[in-house]
Amino acid sequence: MAKDLLLEIGLEEVPARFVRGAIDQLKDKTEKWLQESRISFQAVKAYATPRRLAVLVQGVAEKQEDSNEEAKGPSRKIAQDEAGNWSKAALGFARSQGVDPESFYFQELGGVEYVYARKSSIGQETSSLLAEGLQSIITGMSFPKNMRWGSYELRFVRPIRWLVALFGQDVIPFEITGVTTDRVSRGHRFLGKDAVIAEPSLYEASLREQQVIVDIEERKALILKQIDELKTQKGWQIAIKDDLLEEVLFLVEYPSALFGSFDPSFLNIPQEVLITSMREHQRYFPVLDDQGKLLPFFVTVRNGDTRSIETVAKGNEKVLRARLSDAKFFYEEDHKLTIQHALSKLESIVYHEELGTVAEKARRVANTANAIAKTLKLDGELAADVSRAAEICKFDLVSQMVYEFPELQGIMGEDYARKLGEREAVAKAVNEHYQPRFSGDAVPSGTVGAIVSLADKIDTITGCFSIGIIPTGSQDPYALRRQAAGIVAILLASPFKLKLDELFGLSLAVHEQRGLKRSAADVRKELNDFFALRVKNWLSEQGNRYDVIDAVMATGFNDLALTANRAAAVGKAAAGDGKGEFKLVVEAFSRVSNLAAKSEGGEVNVSLFAEPAEAALYDAWVNGREAFHEAFRNRDIDKAIELLSQLKPAIHAYFDSVMVMAPDEAVRANRLATLKGIAGDIGLIADFSRLVW
Repeated sequence: MAKDLLLEIGLEEVPARFVRGAIDQLKDKTEKWLQESRISFQAVKAYATPRRLAVLVQGVAEKQEDSNEEAKGPSRKIAQDEAGNWSKAALGFARSQGVDPESFYFQELGGVEYVYARKSSIGQETSSLLAEGLQSIITGMSFPKNMRWGSYELRFVRPIRWLVALFGQDVIPFEITGVTTDRVSRGHRFLGKDAVIAEPSLYEASLREQQVIVDIEERKALILKQIDELKTQKGWQIAIKDDLLEEVLFLVEYPSALFGSFDPSFLNIPQEVLITSMREHQRYFPVLDDQGKLLPFFVTVRNGDTRSIETVAKGNEKVLRARLSDAKFFYEEDHKLTIQHALSKLESIVYHEELGTVAEKARRVANTANAIAKTLKLDGELAADVSRAAEICKFDLVSQMVYEFPELQGIMGEDYARKLGEREAVAKAVNEHYQPRFSGDAVPSGTVGAIVSLADKIDTITGCFSIGIIPTGSQDPYALRRQAAGIVAILLASPFKLKLDELFGLSLAVHEQRGLKRSAADVRKELNDFFALRVKNWLSEQGNRYDVIDAVMATGFNDLALTANRAAAVGKAAAGDGKGEFKLVVEAFSRVSNLAAKSEGGEVNVSLFAEPAEAALYDAWVNGREAFHEAFRNRDIDKAIELLSQLKPAIHAYFDSVMVMAPDEAVRANRLATLKGIAGDIGLIADFSRLVW
């Protein structure tokens, strides 16, 4: 017979950003322990609020499954001496398995006899294992930040205040940091009382009676429903960001949505400032009209019921008024700042002790951006906009508004630059050069912003690599992976043709002027390897097969747009209706490339052709080459592959009748040169030998 299992950890309020990871961890650890303990169960459901983490396991078996395991030991030759006595190796194997050597038996594996032992154990009662198991699950949890309290050694996200552990109707007895398990949970801090849990299946209902909605999805749905009702009632658009909704979800146990208002005069401040202040400081949802313009209202979620909701709204309005007054003050003070004065203040802000000040970084960004503009041969006005935008792109970092709200960097710079008379393309680029700020974010929409963004990001990466700061494992304190992914996204979206090695070279040239601690060649190689992983990730996100990615990347990825085209075309050919035929084409390509690797190339001498198949393959290649290269130049890779595939019959006929590695050195070299030339064209597309069928 099966029973339900309930474990609840009662805590002081846990920071909202830690709750999701904590409850996922508790659920995973519980499932893993049950599986490793051979205790069958039906399902595990997780619950979480700011004050509790809980799991309810349904259908837990009352007894472990019996165990019958077969363990393989040493070979018979090692396990027994000539007299048939057990060796030290065999006796050691017996001890390690907890069996008597007399129970050994022999079994053949791969033509060799080995000693085997069968271990059997009868399953224990689940109730006898739960106390130790659940205790180990709790004490084995880890968190981004931990606390210690009292004289206890345990480190946990917040002090444990109560524990509920039930198996069926029985309490599972154990103790952690002086807290003993019971069946009594705690309701809402202000609206509820203690909740006595008679059995696990009544957990949700018992706490709901005490004004706690423990089901995460139910609580989320309730928040969204209440916000939607306000939206419908008032005719508003309420901006709901997923990360803010997630935070609010784990700030409340019994949600009640409410709205308030603020003085419309604050709307003279850029709405990004107001929205950031509401979201970051107060966890409010901003209210917009149908055109996306901010209205003088906000929506928030109370941890409680609707009693005295008007009073709560007025309290929130009072707090918000103070926040917005601060923002207005900072904004007005920033208007006294000139761009030139702001740039001079950057001279005293250290960017990195080995890379200089922020002002020095800005100058490197400007030099790199100007070099990119020159490489792309931009016209005078556009090049001037790039130069000016790169020169001033960091000036808003010394503004009071960005100091208060770092996430507004660039946004405030655009607003201030526009008000200070900068050209529209320049002002816009001051903001856009930070894009993409995160995975999935938009890339700069303008050429000026795109170039300055490339210059800024590659300067950060090259600078860090040049002083030995290279991401390893999960460590990436300077977000270099995100910066590189941003570069890849910009180059793929931009109309201008800038290759990765050109970008590396331009940035390295600027950094060489300040002096490199490491050789430029080493830094360039590491940049290439680092970006290879980012390009692979991007191609994978686009749905390309891993073997297609390997095949395409093996022949280079310097031109990102072309690399993307090649991956799409190779993937299409390898997965299409004619993939069986294409497999034969790939086999032909691979045979050519494998032998071509043994050649140093050179001119093909047709007078040395000794077999008709040699001339046939050479003529087929030469006659189709112009069309192939035209298709390749036009980036019509589908057509290029189709034209190359027409060589398949000639290639197979060639290998059927021609011995490439002929005794005559001149003939052999000529045949390899022919294959080298064909392999060169094949290699423009991919290393087809890496495809998996």
